Formats: sequence, C-alpha cells, structure tokens
Amino acid sequence: MIADQPMSAEVHTHRRVWEGAVFDMDEDVISVPGEEAKLTRHYVAHPGAVAVVALRESSSPSGLEVALIDQYRHPVQAKLWEIPAGLLDIEGEDPLQAAKRELWEEANLEAASWQVLVDYFTSPGGSTEGLRIYLAREVAEVAEEAAFDRRGEEATMTLRWVDLDEAVAAIHAGKLHNPSAVVGVLATASARAQQWEPLRPADAAWMRSPWNRAER
Repeated sequence: MIADQPMSAEVHTHRRVWEGAVFDMDEDVISVPGEEAKLTRHYVAHPGAVAVVALRESSSPSGLEVALIDQYRHPVQAKLWEIPAGLLDIEGEDPLQAAKRELWEEANLEAASWQVLVDYFTSPGGSTEGLRIYLAREVAEVAEEAAFDRRGEEATMTLRWVDLDEAVAAIHAGKLHNPSAVVGVLATASARAQQWEPLRPADAAWMRSPWNRAER
C-alpha cells in the first residue's frame, strides 16, 4: 500500500514574521535535494485540529444520520454546514479528549464509541495544519443543565441530523463546502460500504507536522 513518508528539508533559518489570535505566519529558508539555490517558504503555523462525524441509526432511507452544525465563516462570507471541530490549542490535551470536548461544546452530544476515520493536511502547500476526523457512534444528547454556553460565531449554531446518503449527494451537488465535512462524510460512506473494516483505533498513530505548536 502506498503511504506518505515524513521528510525534512535542511532549514537554514526559521523565523516568525507575524502573530495572530488563532494562527501565525512563519518563514523558512531551506535547501532541498537536487536544488542548489536556497528557497524561501512562507506558511501558516497552525496548532492542528480535530473533527467528529457523529453518527446515529435512524429510520431515514440509509438508516444512518450524521450530525451537522451551521456556522458563519467570515473569510468566505458564508454560513456553512460542518461537522463539530476545533483547534488543538490546549497544551497537553489528548486529541481524542479534544474531539470529545468539541462534540459536547458544539453539538451538546456525547458518544460511547470512538474510532479514527481519516487524517489529512488541510493545505500542505501553505499550512502546518493536520486534522484528524473521528467517527463517533452510540451518540446521546447531553443533559440540558450540562450543555455548553456557546459565544461569538458559535452562539447561533444549530444542529441538524442529516441522512448519510443525502449528505453525500449534497457534496456531489456542490452544496456542502467545509473540508472536514466533505472529507468526513465521504470517508464515512466509504467505510460503511466496507462494513466499517477500514476504521482505526482511537489512539492510532498520526503523522503530523513537527512544526505544530503542540509539538514544539
């Protein structure tokens, strides 16, 4: 089976050129094999993130529904249907625990069964962000008194349970655009077609950028 392999170019200089509230911008001067000249590369220094496909059995046509939330995204001036997700910006927090926290915070849900669905780099040509998507099953609503008090752009989020096949069709029709939702929903449909055999344990190894803040 083909597989991506970690590799590091020779880094001559590394500096932070800009700092932001969520992510930063870094500059590296590097040398790569077969290229004599030094190259300058700028990229977003991102802590990484996790996302959750929360799945429940239902009487819908496919027999399965996925939890989607709508959130306003200012850079693209749109309200997008997404799966619960969040940054790995709490020092020392395990990715699985972060995923459980995000599912609670954004969807008021908890789950008894957790497995790794898919890992990917969101934009490897310009960002260090690696994102792990978990599949959460045996899902239940959190008691009202334990619900998370959402603020800012998250305050108006709503939860909608969508038939899995309907969500797949919406992706192919160009109606869903959030990358973690697109990747997560399609990976879920693929795993279902293979009787869930491709799923990995929740603590499976994860190839991440060594520049992630959490690993510095």
